[in-house]
Amino acid sequence: MPRLQFIVASTRPGRVGPAVAAWATEEARRQGGFDIETVDLADIGLPFFDEPEHPSEAAYVHQHTKDWSATVSRGDAYVFVMPMYNGTFTAPLKNAIDFLYQEWQDKPVALLSYTAGPSGGVPAIEAIRPILTRIGFRAAERSISVPGIAELTGPDGFRAPDGLAGELAGVLDEIAKLLADTDAAPAQV
Repeated sequence: MPRLQFIVASTRPGRVGPAVAAWATEEARRQGGFDIETVDLADIGLPFFDEPEHPSEAAYVHQHTKDWSATVSRGDAYVFVMPMYNGTFTAPLKNAIDFLYQEWQDKPVALLSYTAGPSGGVPAIEAIRPILTRIGFRAAERSISVPGIAELTGPDGFRAPDGLAGELAGVLDEIAKLLADTDAAPAQV
């Protein structure tokens, strides 16, 4: 079964990303079709990019990069669970992406954004899409945006608004299709 990693992109104290990811992973388990893993960038604790060689060389010298590479390499596809900060995605997410290159190649990725305001993080999604394409991800066309996150989270976790589970199911179906398209592609010679 393909492994789908939900990567929590917020690292600040008081964040709600883990609660949103917990809801999303439970929904993904319920839908089936994937081996699910949650990866929290706060736990990974990467410093700012500090490798002497370009990531495309995969000539890592630091143990934290080797560990991050091994974690990402376990994944067949990803969902970035990302807040919007100041109109864009988080610096820890960009840093985590920048550490690697080969590990991301031709792998599907979907975006689940959230924000306190009414946009749901759509500007963050729009900002990261060109980067994902440049690096070599295959980004799902569908994404999920959750506005008003402060009213949806509390001591009991994340309370998804009506219809959000259906939106996530559609995104997961698209990821499964992208994975199937990869498996069906002829080998390059």
